[in-house]
Amino acid sequence: MSPPVFLAETAQLAGERVVLGGAEGRHAATVRRLRAGERVDLTDGAGLLAECVVGEVVRGGLELEVLARRREPAPVPRLVVVQALPKGDRGELAVETMTEVGVDAIVPWAASRCITQWRPDRRAKSVGRWRGTAREAAKQARRCWLPEVPDLATTAQVADRVAGAALALVLHEGAQTPLSAVTPPATGDIVLIVGPEGGITDEELRLFTDAGGVPTVLGPTVLRTSTAGVAAAAVLLSACGRW
Repeated sequence: MSPPVFLAETAQLAGERVVLGGAEGRHAATVRRLRAGERVDLTDGAGLLAECVVGEVVRGGLELEVLARRREPAPVPRLVVVQALPKGDRGELAVETMTEVGVDAIVPWAASRCITQWRPDRRAKSVGRWRGTAREAAKQARRCWLPEVPDLATTAQVADRVAGAALALVLHEGAQTPLSAVTPPATGDIVLIVGPEGGITDEELRLFTDAGGVPTVLGPTVLRTSTAGVAAAAVLLSACGRW
């Protein structure tokens, strides 16, 4: 079984011994009940991984001995999913599953037909929930790189991402090109746009295609917006050789 992964600051991972405290340390010591001699991995979420063994359980955490360090290169090409806000808690479900499969950035998007809207006074809390979900899912998936979850994007900001991408794809039920027929680039950003339950509007589609986006169809069935992203990500990650 793979050792559990916990997050630590980059500076903490420089020494030969690390005291894992705070929320991560308490979880390791009191929830996971790790004991002396057990293996643990620590990562800074930016590619640095320290292979450790528990030396001692201390108050509120663990004291760890660093056995080895390695730096994992950032995955290429980079997969960015622009996710229209789903209903209820399906947003966190989408973030969790996309993080587990290896998506590198998950951009919340306020599409025109989103039923859910993040009010300005609650926006920071909503983004925080997505980031927390991504952080915990990345640890469960033993990822060295945490996915980026930026602030809520407008349609114009999504169009800017499309214009700067090596490849931009818009999932659309009316498209003629199947996603499985797309050849992804070897480097750069692949931007994948997933619309809301009510679909992408004609105006949004026009903006994205004018910026260089390619409409594609995922398959013969209609998926929920919270599951379409992970299904499409699996197709693309396989096609580009990351899976």
